[in-house]
Amino acid sequence: MTKHQIIRTDEAPAPVGPYNQAVAASGQIIFVAGQIPLDPKTAEIVGEGNVAKQTQQVMSNIEAILKAAGASWESVVKTTVFLNDLNNFTDMNQIYAQYFPQETAPARACVEVSRLPKDVLVEIECIAVV
Repeated sequence: MTKHQIIRTDEAPAPVGPYNQAVAASGQIIFVAGQIPLDPKTAEIVGEGNVAKQTQQVMSNIEAILKAAGASWESVVKTTVFLNDLNNFTDMNQIYAQYFPQETAPARACVEVSRLPKDVLVEIECIAVV
């Protein structure tokens, strides 16, 4: 008996490696893979050099995956934000905050990394519970 379900949608970019967009464990916990700012229709990077535009596309991609899994922003309990430069934190956070009211925002970690796939500025992953 399978204890997890693979979540896929054409409304978010296809994986660029051996992973899935999301996996629902026991039908209740959804692990959304790290999303980068790729346009799901063209597979091109959105917002080259602009962390706010890149964050907006990342959040749009996550939203599409959550929807495909039967979840929403309110379902998210944990996020991890990867930035190539922590000096971009404020601009990223302004966009991120539009999706999560402070009173109900999920737990979050934000870290600077030396490099991200396709040299983007931001990548975000999350865990949701439905």
